[in-house]
Amino acid sequence: MHRTNPPIAGQKSVKTMLDRIHEARREMMRPVFERPRDYVLLNIREFGQRLQVDAATVSRTVTAMGFRGYRDFQKYLHQLSIAHSTALERMRTADSASTTLEDRLRETLQGAVHNLEAVCHSVDVDRLKKIADRFYGARRIYILVGDLATSLGYFLHYQLMMLGFDVVLASGAGHITHQMHHATRTDLVVAISFRRGLRQTVEGVIQARENGCYTVGVTDTSISPVAQSVDEALIVSIDVPHFGASYVAPMAMLDALLSVIANSRRARTIKKLRQMEEDQKVSYRWYPDR
Repeated sequence: MHRTNPPIAGQKSVKTMLDRIHEARREMMRPVFERPRDYVLLNIREFGQRLQVDAATVSRTVTAMGFRGYRDFQKYLHQLSIAHSTALERMRTADSASTTLEDRLRETLQGAVHNLEAVCHSVDVDRLKKIADRFYGARRIYILVGDLATSLGYFLHYQLMMLGFDVVLASGAGHITHQMHHATRTDLVVAISFRRGLRQTVEGVIQARENGCYTVGVTDTSISPVAQSVDEALIVSIDVPHFGASYVAPMAMLDALLSVIANSRRARTIKKLRQMEEDQKVSYRWYPDR
């Protein structure tokens, strides 16, 4: 769930890696980076055959780009294929053996369950506790989101308000830019973005780091620009065998984080909730009984 150690070249851009090798090999490798999904499952011999070179040439090339070997390069391609996958690709590569609507539905639900189980099996309570302590130590918490991830941002924002935190949700490019101008080292920033990372979210969290903020990212791959730009990355899968993305696992991760935040200081949480309960007794929040 936390930031994993990427391959040697993991923190480098594709352009940087290609610039390290001779022009002829650069052109040879360019289609691999453009369509990593087509190459990720190939062994080194098959990879070389696809590019019409021998395995030794492949090995020398990936080493020159900064990888320890072909296996590390293959791991990087896997992460790259996740980050660069498109809705059309995901729809087309769904299991062709499942032809009925019921089969497709079950595949989708099983994919969501698999992602959820991965969170349950990998969650690190001690690490979440350290992040929770950062929340309590922050003057203000900013949540940076965009597009579909805005739904996750609203959820986290609402729950943190219930717990009494000073929290700001920024979901537009201009809003994020202006808010990050005011963020300081006493603040904490949560950036949520998947695949290749929305520019507004990534640039916002980079600005936050430059301002000295402690930063937490929620994303789906270790080579995501979000994961590479934050102090702590919570990595969860959003893959399901259809065109869209499943937020079951990210929501579960946020639930886990909120649980640790609330329960690490139970007395404070109970005090806040008791006050909220008293306020609701005299408010117009609920539909009246007839």
